[in-house]
Amino acid sequence: MSHRITEECLACGVCADECPNGAISEGEDKYEIDPELCTDCGTCMEACPNEAIVAE
Repeated sequence: MSHRITEECLACGVCADECPNGAISEGEDKYEIDPELCTDCGTCMEACPNEAIVAE
């Protein structure tokens, strides 16, 4: 996995709605990316309104 969700995440859910693989789910304080499902397509990073998803 080359993407991660940073502490800037507002937990709005936009990234989860846009992920074509269902790799993003709500965590305790922010959303999380499941490395088993993530294909590094970058859709979540483009969709995030707070730029809280970064490439590793």
